[in-house]
Amino acid sequence: MPANLLGRETSPYLLQHKDNPVHWMAWGRDAFERAKRENKPVLLSVGYAACHWCHVMAHESFENPEIAALMNELYVNIKVDREERPDVDQIYQSALAMLGQQGGWPLTMFLTPEAEPFWGGTYFPPASRYGRPGFPDVLRGVAETYRNKPENVTRNVSALKDALGKLAENRAAGEVDLAMLDQIADRLVREVDPFHGGIGHAPKFPQVPIFTLLWRAWLRTGKEPYREAVTNTLAHMSQGGIYDHLGGGFARYSVDEMWLVPHFEKMLYDNAQLLDLMTLVWQAEREPLFEARIRETVGWVLREMIAEGGGFAATQDADSEGEEGLFYIWNEEEIDRLLGPGAEVFKRAYGVTPQGNWEGATILNRLHRIEALDAETEATLAEQRAILWREREKRIKPGWDDKVLADWNGLMIAALAQAGMVFDEPEWIAAAQRAFTFVRDRMTEDGRLLHSWRAGQLKHRATLDDYAHMARAALALHEATGDAGALEQARAWVRVLDAHFWDATAGGYFYTADDADDLIVRTKSAGDAATPSGNGTMLAVLATLHHRTGEDTYRERADALAAAFSGELSRNFFPLPTYLNAAELLQKALQIVIVGDPQAPDTAALRRAVLDRPLPDRILTVLPPGTDLPAEHPAHGKGMQGGAATAYVCTGMTCSPPVTAPDALAAALTRR
Repeated sequence: MPANLLGRETSPYLLQHKDNPVHWMAWGRDAFERAKRENKPVLLSVGYAACHWCHVMAHESFENPEIAALMNELYVNIKVDREERPDVDQIYQSALAMLGQQGGWPLTMFLTPEAEPFWGGTYFPPASRYGRPGFPDVLRGVAETYRNKPENVTRNVSALKDALGKLAENRAAGEVDLAMLDQIADRLVREVDPFHGGIGHAPKFPQVPIFTLLWRAWLRTGKEPYREAVTNTLAHMSQGGIYDHLGGGFARYSVDEMWLVPHFEKMLYDNAQLLDLMTLVWQAEREPLFEARIRETVGWVLREMIAEGGGFAATQDADSEGEEGLFYIWNEEEIDRLLGPGAEVFKRAYGVTPQGNWEGATILNRLHRIEALDAETEATLAEQRAILWREREKRIKPGWDDKVLADWNGLMIAALAQAGMVFDEPEWIAAAQRAFTFVRDRMTEDGRLLHSWRAGQLKHRATLDDYAHMARAALALHEATGDAGALEQARAWVRVLDAHFWDATAGGYFYTADDADDLIVRTKSAGDAATPSGNGTMLAVLATLHHRTGEDTYRERADALAAAFSGELSRNFFPLPTYLNAAELLQKALQIVIVGDPQAPDTAALRRAVLDRPLPDRILTVLPPGTDLPAEHPAHGKGMQGGAATAYVCTGMTCSPPVTAPDALAAALTRR
């Protein structure tokens, strides 16, 4: 007897739907076999726990007995958490785009019993509005077409199948010409809003890889427009409503061009990427605002995003008590009551007014004055924020999705390791180590990573992104701690990718492994999405491994990977900044080897001279006395001078003379 089967799942998003009157099934062979037996099309609904419009469609349609009955009568209904199954989501988001529609969540796709898409959309209201057809009309119309006009379905399936098959095609064109990077930066900077920062107009997303590319362009060329684009964007985001001024952390995106009104969900991956970029920018700018946002955001991660076992949780919801943003907004009366006579100072600073700035309430922000106030006022505001934060903690909190996802954990582990080194915060590095240990030890079976863990259950084969981001995290921890085991783990994960994901014919890594058997196509791309691309990240991983070990096999694979997608630059370079940044690392890596006791003050002083500088292509190694680098490494055989910690700066196979004074090392790095 058909029933809702989501109670068997562990995903918080799927469990949110376990009591729907819809007969939901999870993605898998059972659902499609049932569709074949009953000769019904499949309705595929994809979302995630922190998605506001997913909640809206659930309340309006999936909890509606009449609409649910229609769904059950006409379809086999499959519910997917896009964070658990990014491979499924990627394929059907691509199919929707091929139908000429804008993607997003909730994704609503209609499939044959063979999982082939033939029509779809995103959010549908329960009755016609917003220029969208009502969901019941869509359900009846699609089912009627499936029954009575099979030739139309077949035509759509055939066209989409051909187009989806091309998702694995890449355009190769040899080595990336680094001279193109300045041309691309010049083109990208024109897309930046000169007033509010960010790319284009509303809605605005952080787009961190693009701004990382622009920051690298400023470091490389000294051209002020690149610097201004990045610092202006980060300043407006840091002072906007997209930032949680009481608890720390950035929301996923802003619905307006000013960064004032966010969609209030907080995603682990956004905050990891922003920590990385702000740390790099702070190394050059020493801007107190950026340091404050880094420290506050790390504070939020360590306070609110640690899941059972030490891994990092995936998201915090936008909604609480059924309302978007309710947890985060304030009215003037609350502020006056809590802050008393000092409330006027706070209200002026954070834009609190009787009418509010969003649906009659206020989203705290400091956009009307980006610059800091005097020290005394800022100290007062900090005390007032603490009062409001303690009061806010009494509210009903948004939902917390405590899935541990390997790829998103890799992003945060690397960000914490890097920020921990730069700001000399050992606890940040320790938190990164704990999460790394959890993923390595608890999310691995038979030497293969799995993608998701929750409630003691591992689920779903790992994708390219899982391996790529965790390998990058391993290399970041190796640099931060000197742990040789982390380096070896990165090498092991690369071996898995080479065995199961590499395209031996056209080059590049597929998104899914060669033994993934429940998908209709294997995709392959170097384009960034909400997270940096797996192929772009792997180019950086391979480059780093080559430079750390001196082994030519990593260089050869990196060259092949770079060449596999270089032809895409003439077609569309906008989604390729992670790949481009990694191509620069491959060709321009700056290796700094410090030979000395890792615990000694003179070693620490040399290390600090390195970490105080913005060197995005830096590969830093601290080598204890009595150990050596591989024979193929340019600093092989280099040692301490006069019993003092000694640094060597290497490019290619050439190293500088030995440097023992921190000032001299800093000067040598500045000249580069």
